[in-house]
Amino acid sequence: MTPFSVSGLTSILTQLLPEPHAGLLAGLLFGTKAALSTDLYNALVKSGTLHIIALSGMNISILSRMVTNSLLPVVGRRIAGLSILLLIAWFVWFVGPTSTIVRAAIMGGLSILAILTGRQYWAILSWALTVSIMLLINTSWLFDISFQLSATATLGIILFGGEKKENVIKDNLRLTLAAQVFTIPIIFFYFRRISLISPIANLAIGWLVGPLTGLGWATAIAGWIFLPAGQIIAWVDWVLLHYLLMAVTWTAKIPFASLSL
Repeated sequence: MTPFSVSGLTSILTQLLPEPHAGLLAGLLFGTKAALSTDLYNALVKSGTLHIIALSGMNISILSRMVTNSLLPVVGRRIAGLSILLLIAWFVWFVGPTSTIVRAAIMGGLSILAILTGRQYWAILSWALTVSIMLLINTSWLFDISFQLSATATLGIILFGGEKKENVIKDNLRLTLAAQVFTIPIIFFYFRRISLISPIANLAIGWLVGPLTGLGWATAIAGWIFLPAGQIIAWVDWVLLHYLLMAVTWTAKIPFASLSL
């Protein structure tokens, strides 16, 4: 039987989906980039959407939300909260304790603890505490580009993201711009490239990340249990992934989509 591991579930996805769809979904779920073609990777960079295949707080938030929605009506807030903490710990162990995942896990854990203890959650204080703890434990993370991008993007969202309103399009655009304000200098420093099309590209595909994460996990787990069962869900995955691939490819081809020096 295929082992229940990142490589095992990635193998399941490659059996259920063609390329580059399988590689893109594996990147979204597990952060793996090995199966991505050079052309697709470059398109993700040019369109400013490479972050969708970099494990971050979004993955943990989506999984936590799925568990909360499933358990809260049945077991109550306390047990649901404890279950989410266990899920976060398991996810870190399962995909590996990279700097971005550790940061997201600590901040996510602090927010759950605040809910369980009835205390107010201060996002900026949680961010400062998390970053300080991580750099005390491992100072080399300070020079890790993934950590730099994750930490600064999160800070931008905390400071300028604002509260959710009724307009989903405006919410997504505001969050994207808030994250980019702080990450553009880092991206330019390392890659000498600025994506001008990024806000539009992220607006076109941002709403897909949540559904694809949930469907992707359902596909991988169902396929791990019984491969034909996963194929049924994979058909839906293919449609959404195909749209995502077209959106990324088309926006990357727009003249002056990105500038490089």
